Amino acid sequence: MTLTLEQAIAVGANTLAPASDSAKLDAQVLLLHILQKPRSYLFTWPDKLLSSDEQYQYDVFCQRRLKGEPVAHITGQREFWSLALEVNATTLIPRPDTETLVEQALALSVPEHAKVLDLGTGTGAIALALGSEMPTWKITAVDKVADAVALASRNQQRLAIENVKVKQSNWFSALKNEQFNLIVTNPPYIEHGDKHLKEGDVRFEPLSALVADEAGLADIKQIITQSRDYLLPSGYLLIEHGFEQGEAVRYLFKQMAFINIKTVKDLGNNDRVTLAQWP
Repeated sequence: MTLTLEQAIAVGANTLAPASDSAKLDAQVLLLHILQKPRSYLFTWPDKLLSSDEQYQYDVFCQRRLKGEPVAHITGQREFWSLALEVNATTLIPRPDTETLVEQALALSVPEHAKVLDLGTGTGAIALALGSEMPTWKITAVDKVADAVALASRNQQRLAIENVKVKQSNWFSALKNEQFNLIVTNPPYIEHGDKHLKEGDVRFEPLSALVADEAGLADIKQIITQSRDYLLPSGYLLIEHGFEQGEAVRYLFKQMAFINIKTVKDLGNNDRVTLAQWP
């Protein structure tokens, strides 16, 4: 039996309920991707019938989601800061909490033509969000993974955000003698063996982008230590981290002689971003 849009959403939501806390939303996103229509279409035409091909594809998508595959991987895209980004299994899926990092960066007092670095850019989400808001900033986005560099480059080209340049670099390795007014990063910060690695979307994301040694702090410590050579005087470093790591990250900043250190909470009122200024 061919389903209407309204019926398809109800069936999909029921199917996905065991695998998702947002089953109805997931069903809507999957259906809209197949239809290539805006969200308003579902409410304007609830009685429109799916074609047999559309219904088959929707069933396939729902079964993939039921097995735990992230919606973003099924559709190949995720919205971040109102930008439609291509995503795939080579990088992290951009998350709403990371918009906290973008908001804090935009609120800083930096030069009009600031030089900005995004370390471990993945999809390019942070760099492209900043570039879209601040066209006078000169932004370099780096990642050590070649596939991630290619993905971020495709997003940059498709969105035509010309003040963002993407290059391959293992943290600062390819940035000899460069200095920046602002460095932002969402590095790996989950501890090996953390139970959350076996839950939700992270099961389908690369461990190298999630996990770090030293209770999740190894990469953060390296970035804070090395960034001192790459920050201009009065430059800022902003780091996203785990909700229980705020105190430890502030201590690392203090150890390395940074000033004006503070931790900011995310949408869920958890510690998420710590920023500091190089004297």
